[in-house]
Amino acid sequence: MCVISLRTRGALDTWSRGRATAALAAMLIRHLELSDLDALLALYEHLHKSDAPLPERAVVERVWRELVANRSYRYYGVFVGASLLSSCTLAIIPNLTRGCRPYGVIENVVTHVGHRRKGYAKAILREALKDAWATNCYKVMLLTGRKDEATLRFYESVGFDRHGKQAFIAKPAV
Repeated sequence: MCVISLRTRGALDTWSRGRATAALAAMLIRHLELSDLDALLALYEHLHKSDAPLPERAVVERVWRELVANRSYRYYGVFVGASLLSSCTLAIIPNLTRGCRPYGVIENVVTHVGHRRKGYAKAILREALKDAWATNCYKVMLLTGRKDEATLRFYESVGFDRHGKQAFIAKPAV
């Protein structure tokens, strides 16, 4: 568990361009635990306008237990008080190239719609990247379905290069 404080991470303007609040300074970033499932599922309602319905609760809980138990999957949460306000997932993938260094994939970056533009997503992505580098990843990829320029610039501000690779997505025929 890691408490992120603006005082310990550097200048305020580096983090949130002057939008720092008392809530941001007091936020807690930590790996999500089994008991965080309901809060995460509620936060995911802010990720997509529509999504496939979840299977029965027992299936969701089984999948969550598998994910939390596997060190290759890391779910991060930003908490202010008891509220989960932002989250992302980092998958660490073993690799036989690049000197057997793993690579990371970040997905499901989401912040509660009522708490956006406060620095939470930037803080959580920086924490995920810090963990990826500590795990010796040679790169981390992030996929987004968003096409708006502001979102793309946001990801660049955290250190991602939109021109570094070309992604292709395949989905099963419906």
